[in-house]
Amino acid sequence: MNKLKVAVIGVGGISTSHINAYLGNPDVELYAFCDINEKRLKEKGARFGVTRLYTDEDEMLKALPELDAVSVCVWNRNHASCAIKALDAGKHVLCEKPLAMNAEEGKAMLDAAKRNNRLLMVGFCCRFENAADIIRAQQKSDFFGEIYYAKASYLRRNGAPGGWFCNTAMSGGGPMIDLGVHILDLTRYLMGNPKPVSVFGATFHKLGDRPGVQKPTDAYLCADNNEICDVEDLATAMIRYDNGAVLFLESSYSLNIKDTLYSMELFGTKGGVRIAPDFEMYKDVNGYMMDMTPAGIRIDESACFPGEIGNFVDTIFGRTECRAPAEDGLDILRILMAVYESARTGHEVLL
Repeated sequence: MNKLKVAVIGVGGISTSHINAYLGNPDVELYAFCDINEKRLKEKGARFGVTRLYTDEDEMLKALPELDAVSVCVWNRNHASCAIKALDAGKHVLCEKPLAMNAEEGKAMLDAAKRNNRLLMVGFCCRFENAADIIRAQQKSDFFGEIYYAKASYLRRNGAPGGWFCNTAMSGGGPMIDLGVHILDLTRYLMGNPKPVSVFGATFHKLGDRPGVQKPTDAYLCADNNEICDVEDLATAMIRYDNGAVLFLESSYSLNIKDTLYSMELFGTKGGVRIAPDFEMYKDVNGYMMDMTPAGIRIDESACFPGEIGNFVDTIFGRTECRAPAEDGLDILRILMAVYESARTGHEVLL
């Protein structure tokens, strides 16, 4: 069997996770890199032994007709244009989250995938954590019953990454579209992907990127510098779904809390689960309230990118179904846009 020839468009920070996962997949040949920053492009090529290097995606797609697939890891503003060009060139596409800057762009991407009969997958990497696999396995026996409420928080104390992430014109938003997208998608995925019917949201611009305050030593920082910081530093939302379930969602870059909080909880009629910070399931058993954890298994987030890339590759080869289809990415994008619209107007948005 021939190996899948894959290129990575955009070789900034998140691309390294894609690259390492591709290098670890025996069915992939990491074939080319593309980035507008020539210095970074050459450094990344030398680091990973990739010699086909391009500063323009049009040039790359024209020069390499043998390419099978691409990962799109550019800033959000260019997700749609890069993905559509690749799809129209006959390539399968794995696009980083969020799918696009707005629903219209996302719909155009789906249309391009359909007219070219190519896979368009969105980078919802959290779906591939083993915590999600454990929950899905329990759901087969109706362990949780009807999941009717969920809470999800991704709060950083001083975690604005700077660069394009903090420039609305390039990112589309702040922590809600960057961090909140992960916990929004994972909770909805584990709730059975119900359709959203209404969103009430609020955003706050109070602390900014905390100029003059030292960043934590482990802070994620953007590969590109940018002096603009006009995104929200905190966003909250309540989302209602068509099955009556409700999700409370909050995400921040800057907030006066002690530590970063990454937390998700699902509540059902027969049981509940806390996915993070520590995995634990809750259920009434024979008249007693029981707290449960899986024995002999360490909850490991490091498997998410190898799992995501593996699913992308296996779907292309026809071995399995895509676990993060672009249609789900479009649904999530519509929710995110509704959060910002509700925050702007002060009113609930009906979907």
